Amino acid sequence: MKIAQLLPTAVASLALFAASPALADAHMEAPTASAEAVLPAGPEGPALWRVSDEDTTIYLFGTVHILPKELQWYDAEIDAALSSSDLVVTELIESPESEAKSQQLAMQMGMLEPGTTLRSLLNEEQTAQYEAALAGLGVPEAAFDPFKPWMASVTLTFLPLMANGYDPASGVDKVIIAKAGDTSKDALETVEYQLGIFDTLPQDEQLKLLMSTVEGIDEVKTMIDSMVASWIKGDAEGLAETMNESMSESPKLAELLLYKRNANWAEWIDARMEVPGTVFIAVGAGHLAGEMSVQDYLTKYDLTAERIQ
Repeated sequence: MKIAQLLPTAVASLALFAASPALADAHMEAPTASAEAVLPAGPEGPALWRVSDEDTTIYLFGTVHILPKELQWYDAEIDAALSSSDLVVTELIESPESEAKSQQLAMQMGMLEPGTTLRSLLNEEQTAQYEAALAGLGVPEAAFDPFKPWMASVTLTFLPLMANGYDPASGVDKVIIAKAGDTSKDALETVEYQLGIFDTLPQDEQLKLLMSTVEGIDEVKTMIDSMVASWIKGDAEGLAETMNESMSESPKLAELLLYKRNANWAEWIDARMEVPGTVFIAVGAGHLAGEMSVQDYLTKYDLTAERIQ
């Protein structure tokens, strides 16, 4: 059976490896995780790249926006790169205020117009499948009736993960920001932009996303466990293979969530290379894997990302 048949199309993989931390923030239930005390050393670990010239160094580090609690991944190599940086850049400004804004906007943007319910958009067969998925999670049938299909899809992806020890507060982005302390910080995008990617999808695309999530709901944790295992050992190629296959069913979403953003970020990096200093960029790991990754787009500017871990 193909991975794409097991993994809910785009949502599970992208929400954790390439989509927006705003989606994870919208499901926050705990404070930011504390920093790990132990720093294992060695060449193996989550992948890290470097782009540099005579007076500028930019590190590229792939993150996962929600991880199992207590999972140890922060090592001496990552710490050295982060500690040497003058600026830390994430997809969003990571702060309690940003998290609250993500939650508020997700609830505003993710709601259907009054008088319309999510189940009213489904046919009889889809409704039966959807209600069975909710029942399997112990969720009442009407719980997500006010949600737009994309919001229900994302929520259905997060629920089984959070029930099995995954925690947005343990997300890599949040740990990186905590470790960075007083180092200057910046962001590549806004909450409005990230949530807008999903919210501007045509309704038929949203429904396709929802039903694909429903069909693969029982396999979400198993597949994400596998992807996290690839990420933590630095297997960018294996992660890319899974990502690419899961995205093959939804090229429109792939363009909006991955390729367009990768191109934008490569342009940002090219401009930042004109400013002396050291920058640590932490973005979803899916953006740094496979064809049309950020590294691929950097070649347009004659920039090479060297893998250093």
